[in-house]
Amino acid sequence: MQILKLGGRTLGFMSLRKVAMSISTLLILASFASFFVKGLNFGLDFTGGTAVEVGFAQPADLKKVRSVLAENGFADASVQLFGSSQEILVRLAPRGDDVKAEVIGNQVIDALKKADDSVVMRRIEFVGPSVGEDLKEQGGLAMLTALICILIYVAFRFEWRFAVGAVSALLHDVIITLGLFSVLGLEFDLTILAAILAVIGYSLNDTIVVSDRIRENFRKVRIDDTVEIIDISLTQTLNRTLVTSITTILVLIALFAWGGQTIHGFATALLFGVFIGTYSSIYVASAVAIAMGVSKEDLIPEVIEKEGADLDAMP
Repeated sequence: MQILKLGGRTLGFMSLRKVAMSISTLLILASFASFFVKGLNFGLDFTGGTAVEVGFAQPADLKKVRSVLAENGFADASVQLFGSSQEILVRLAPRGDDVKAEVIGNQVIDALKKADDSVVMRRIEFVGPSVGEDLKEQGGLAMLTALICILIYVAFRFEWRFAVGAVSALLHDVIITLGLFSVLGLEFDLTILAAILAVIGYSLNDTIVVSDRIRENFRKVRIDDTVEIIDISLTQTLNRTLVTSITTILVLIALFAWGGQTIHGFATALLFGVFIGTYSSIYVASAVAIAMGVSKEDLIPEVIEKEGADLDAMP
């Protein structure tokens, strides 16, 4: 049987699996160390704070608004469009128990009115930290539920060793992506949580494609070496993996460069997640399956049994 060749040969991905797993282990340990030392820089979605909705007569200039607020002692303000180009939402971290939301809101309005007389306050409200704690808990449960469902799905569709490999790859991606945000001190809010869930989906898609090709080659390729079959499968899917990753990265680069501050963190998480997800679908998922002893007999036991029965029946 002739198999796909890249430059006339199969690439030996799995020959580097020990090096790759060592690098992954170091990155995961570094991520956990950063979690304990620095933690995550949770945004207002999780910590609570004051939300001030402001209206303008003309389309709002977000850069100017941020500059004005920074000059008046609100450098940590989160500013984004809200509903239309003439409405903005300003979110501020808690200023202490003795400072009421109305006071902070009025200070924001006064600062903005100095730069634009057309500013109108729409509403002021305070989001307590208990709401943020609920969001943390629900977000964590969402990721845990997703990983459990993926484990069950892959175990039923392929084999439990591949399921463990797939979930290991996803945990690897989530931990290292969160570690990046911890090390760099980037703000972690609901948009970043959404990006993390998107990274899980992207990485899983790559892993499923690779696992499906491995199963197919176990049935078709007359080779008993598991490592060689996985190398063949990874080589065959490499073009598809690269095309998917590159086109996704190009879109994310555009979002990162020109999408504005509101989705800057979202684009950052996805950009890094695509890189680490592509890497883990090649090395982590397959390497874990090999380490757990996956073989041709595990994926096509019925074929092996049938062939054995046929041999026994021969005179």
